[in-house]
Amino acid sequence: MELGMVGLGRMGANMAQRLVRAGHRVVGYDPGAEARTHAAAQGIEAVASLQELVAALAAPRALWLMVPAGEIVDKTLEALLPLLAADDSIVDGGNSNYKDSRRRAAWLAEAGIHFLDCGTSGGVWGLSEGYSLMIGGDEAVTARLAPIFAALAPSPDSGWGRVGPVGAGHFCKMIHNGIEYGMMQAYAEGFAILQRKAEFGLDLHQVAQIWRDGSVVRSWLLDLTADALKKNPRMDGIAPYVEDSGEGRWTVAEAVDLDVPAPVITLSLLQRLRSRDGDSYADKLLAAMRNEFGGHKVKAG
Repeated sequence: MELGMVGLGRMGANMAQRLVRAGHRVVGYDPGAEARTHAAAQGIEAVASLQELVAALAAPRALWLMVPAGEIVDKTLEALLPLLAADDSIVDGGNSNYKDSRRRAAWLAEAGIHFLDCGTSGGVWGLSEGYSLMIGGDEAVTARLAPIFAALAPSPDSGWGRVGPVGAGHFCKMIHNGIEYGMMQAYAEGFAILQRKAEFGLDLHQVAQIWRDGSVVRSWLLDLTADALKKNPRMDGIAPYVEDSGEGRWTVAEAVDLDVPAPVITLSLLQRLRSRDGDSYADKLLAAMRNEFGGHKVKAG
């Protein structure tokens, strides 16, 4: 098949490269000249505009968006809409909010353009290991693009599938990332406790390696944790500041809306927010309270 890839950043370029290796033709566009040059070196036909991208594809066209969630997706779709024709298909493989995906699908349907939302997991390892793909949208359109999904996935018959109607793909990816927050927080806290037990002189990389085989907490995430501990066991040069992509927030909001208790995911999100406060007013106030009611010593800052 042939596919137009919009967005040739770290994820988009790797996905395009995996498709080319599988024998598909990929035409890619990115507003950055450097990204286009890099993609061209990987066998991807890189073009300098959306007009060139659409013109290079035969109808019915298939385009895959790998751009940041939010306004950029809407602006990209607005630019593409006049260039496309009925029966063309667009896949949003980014981390869009599922509610936005449902809105976009309805809007594009008015022009006869198909829209699939595809939650995509795999990160920088996807090029070699394949991507986990959660697809929302029309069954027939999903079937038409099945060779693309099969090539991107770890294998043609595993790691991908249509999970429901439009919005379902990004909804599943949102929950996936919420779970990821909780798992990461648990590993981080556990290793922090191990590290603090100085009297045992534990080699945290060794512990992680032991857990990787046979342990009930073994996982790919633990594999990556072990690699990180091998490279930098003291975490030197890394600030205790953790970003979030937004999907953890959406997961917590959805849990509240659905009356589903999700304390682990919620607290893991709050811990990320806490990591960004290098001069915590709340902690200062807590210390002042203890001093007021109990005369407890306040540490000078």
